[in-house]
Amino acid sequence: MKTSYREALRESVRDALQRDDRVFLMGEDVGAYGGSFAVSLGLLEEFGPERIRDTPLSESAFVGAGIGAALGGMRPIVEIMTVNFSLLALDQIVNNAASLLHMSGGQFHVPLVIRMTTGAGRQLGAQHSHSLEGWYAHIPGVKILAPATLEDARGMLWTALEDPDPVLIFEHGSLYNVAGELSDDAGPVDISSAALRRRGSDVSLITYGGTLPMVLDAAGQLAAEGIEADVLNLRSLRPLDEKAIVETVSRTGKAVVVDEGWRSGSISAEIIARIMERAFYELDAPVARVCSAEVPIPYSKHLELAALPSAEKVVAAVKETMGHG
Repeated sequence: MKTSYREALRESVRDALQRDDRVFLMGEDVGAYGGSFAVSLGLLEEFGPERIRDTPLSESAFVGAGIGAALGGMRPIVEIMTVNFSLLALDQIVNNAASLLHMSGGQFHVPLVIRMTTGAGRQLGAQHSHSLEGWYAHIPGVKILAPATLEDARGMLWTALEDPDPVLIFEHGSLYNVAGELSDDAGPVDISSAALRRRGSDVSLITYGGTLPMVLDAAGQLAAEGIEADVLNLRSLRPLDEKAIVETVSRTGKAVVVDEGWRSGSISAEIIARIMERAFYELDAPVARVCSAEVPIPYSKHLELAALPSAEKVVAAVKETMGHG
């Protein structure tokens, strides 16, 4: 069937609500307004205000309420409008949701799913263009997912809800309108394994989330010039699928990591460190990376595009890496 990333997400929430009476959605404007990005449009009318709950404008309060509900046996889906607003709930996420299992000696699981929009490229200014999923991937006690395809948008949520511990799902804002074909029987998917989206033998392109379409575009451009790239979509940033990373790098001998986060202290740095630890002797060239410029993301369209990773920058990085080989 023809659908969009947004509609696939909506169907994943609907499916979860139908599967389990303990599941409910809560967040700012998720009810009557239909969600800031229209993911929950129509769900209030279908499931009622007990299960589609509009909250006050206080991320700390409603994330905390979600943690309490999870401890009480419910399966809450908490929607945070954009990742920058999650900073207002850092104490709840890091000090409570991620830590309670450990601090209770294994007695209290927190089966909570938090969804939020991440990423730049839509002229929303510096405060609404962050890619902070790499920050959260630093925290033990949570899983970090980044659905990049229609199948993952449709299928990751239910699998996350079945996890006894907190899962954070980062949806890139540039993907909501992406449309394509989705199988009529699409359902829950594995959230622990990376996916090889294109196979090649010359270089490994490793990425996740909203940069996947751009990386696939770059791989197509490279193929036209006789350079065949593996494209590995990580899907999960915590835990990282080290086996898949080592396999692709061992096969090609070269790697470029593409990450919309800032370069310093980024998830790309962690990925490269894992490659150094596990596959150093398989490399034929230094590992390269393409990240966002070390600046607050500009509002001006041409400056924003200049600051972000692009297919052209990926192609240039691959050609430089090939020159080392």
